Amino acid sequence: MSFEKIALRKIQEAIEAGEFDNLPNAGQPLDLDSYFALPPHLRMAYSVLKSANCVPQEIELLNDVTRLEQAFAGARDDEARHRLAGELQAARLRLDLALDRLKAEARRGR
Repeated sequence: MSFEKIALRKIQEAIEAGEFDNLPNAGQPLDLDSYFALPPHLRMAYSVLKSANCVPQEIELLNDVTRLEQAFAGARDDEARHRLAGELQAARLRLDLALDRLKAEARRGR
């Protein structure tokens, strides 16, 4: 039996067992704009990393900055705001350094 027939049989069995019934975003169109915006030679690697929930350090740092900005905006007492302001400043500095390093690597052709 060919690989294609085995794959089709397994997919059909999964459909019949209801394994695809409650998938996230079921029935919604796929957003492939970000995928096709990537250079062709990077698409597969980025897809694998995204599927594995691995993100570049710069994105993690950006997420930290966003989280701290939201926490700072919602802080009620001066002590918390002061602490969060320091953490936010440090997070922004780490992000700026990481982005500068990334730009320097891009200029060197890495």
